[in-house]
Amino acid sequence: MDTIALILTIIGALNWGSIGIFGFDIVGWIFGGQAAVMSRIIFTLVGLAGLWCITLLFRKHND
Repeated sequence: MDTIALILTIIGALNWGSIGIFGFDIVGWIFGGQAAVMSRIIFTLVGLAGLWCITLLFRKHND
């Protein structure tokens, strides 16, 4: 689950970077606009992944 959440969070970060630098929404472009159902699902999954990744900050790792 951690790996999937991290991948989705990276996708979200790259998308936000492209919006900030180029003014271009990659996810919206691929899935038919920001208001398209599939885009909204992707945005929701990325948001949930970000919330999941917050837990990574507070976990103890025994390496």
